[in-house]
Amino acid sequence: MIEIVETDIGTARLTWHRAQDARFVLALSHGAGGGIEARDLQALARVLPGHGVTVALVEQPWRVAGKKVAPAPKTLDAGWRGIWPALTGMGLPVIAGGRSAGARVACRTATELGARAVLALSFPLHPPGKPEKSRADELLGAGVPTLVVQGGNDPFGRPEEFPEPLGSSGSSEFPESPDSPESSQGGFELVEVPDADHGLAVPKRSPLTQEEALKVVTDGVVRWAVSLG
Repeated sequence: MIEIVETDIGTARLTWHRAQDARFVLALSHGAGGGIEARDLQALARVLPGHGVTVALVEQPWRVAGKKVAPAPKTLDAGWRGIWPALTGMGLPVIAGGRSAGARVACRTATELGARAVLALSFPLHPPGKPEKSRADELLGAGVPTLVVQGGNDPFGRPEEFPEPLGSSGSSEFPESPDSPESSQGGFELVEVPDADHGLAVPKRSPLTQEEALKVVTDGVVRWAVSLG
């Protein structure tokens, strides 16, 4: 189902993928260089409703208007704030999420908007080749439980470049309930997609197929969402 939402900076669009007995709404926005057709967003929209999570794929006003260049961060944040009432309309906790620039928006606004958690897909820790220009403060400042899903060869930040996370894929360190210390204090966990780039695409030389790489994404997000309660 498609929903049109008017915001102060223009018209946004939500594409809903509903769960039958939803426990959460997961709102996922695109990055600065693409739309909701991104492979990870589409994979999560297919899989998560079967695990009690309604997914809303969010198109920012600049994309709906057909513009090719994303606006300034404060404008992106304003667009996200404008769609938030539509996301909370079902009375369910909302996980704020997105890929790349969309992940930054989710982190910057999570506490202000009352997000239950943040899902950061391909978080752009720094511009390619410029690790000194770190955006770690945005990630660490989210103030709510956060999951980062990062490609092993992402030029915007490889997993080993991130601050020490609370847990990682393959570990048993995901918080077991929303009352756990990790959950109440925020912090982040990290799932690595081996060999993947910023678009979470894997090269032909990788032992993982593209389908297997996306399963790393969806399995990690499902496991984390369950841990939120």
